[in-house]
Amino acid sequence: MNTRSEISPALVATQLSKRYGALQACDQVSLSVLPGEIHALIGPNGAGKSTLINVLSGAVAADSGSLLINGCDVTRASMPQRVAAGLSRSYQITNIFQTSSVMDNLLLAVQAQRGTQFSFLRSRARDTALREAAQDLAHECSIDISLCDLPAGTLPHGEQRKLEFALAWAARPSVLLLDEPMAGMGPDETLRLTELIESLRGRAAMLLVEHDMQAVFRLADRISVLVYGRVIATGTPEEIRANDAVRQAYLGDEGAQEAIRC
Repeated sequence: MNTRSEISPALVATQLSKRYGALQACDQVSLSVLPGEIHALIGPNGAGKSTLINVLSGAVAADSGSLLINGCDVTRASMPQRVAAGLSRSYQITNIFQTSSVMDNLLLAVQAQRGTQFSFLRSRARDTALREAAQDLAHECSIDISLCDLPAGTLPHGEQRKLEFALAWAARPSVLLLDEPMAGMGPDETLRLTELIESLRGRAAMLLVEHDMQAVFRLADRISVLVYGRVIATGTPEEIRANDAVRQAYLGDEGAQEAIRC
């Protein structure tokens, strides 16, 4: 039986760097995410976490370094090419079709995953198949079916975040980048999304960027800590809690320190 160390990573970033003028936003970042693993990326504000997610997704080109998805070199690949290689992402700011219904959002996501083109002339059978797939996606992502006819922009913030998660999940990625999925949520909403992510554990490699330390330490199999664009530590939650350099990085954030200690 394969040990964890023998499993080929789903994502391998090697010495990725990105500079904006005098600011070194990512500084030779290397990390890996194993198939089915939830790997959290944490760090103080301004550490370069969102820049790294943008580099990994292809929204921003790296200045140097390399990126492999499922063993395929996608360092110079476009965002659509990275999606085709198995990479999907959610956004820090909700990225849904606000004026379209929840169901239309789900249908469009399912269509995109299947590679079909939208057409008003498609057969009833195809309509039925797509709708069933969209309903399955809603159920999988804990979206209340009674909300599906509402404009997506009228949903409570927590429901919008679940919908955005569903749009990323519809691609059936092997690697899912989650950029602060709990941003702007209250405690109850955060708990529900945490439970949703936990329910999908093992079905994709997930790289989770998140400020909510309780969610991070509940979900993460491993954690990497980014400070001033550099990874200063990677390990299990227990190893990160015990790491002096990590505690030092959070000295100005009492809430984060407390969560790391607990």
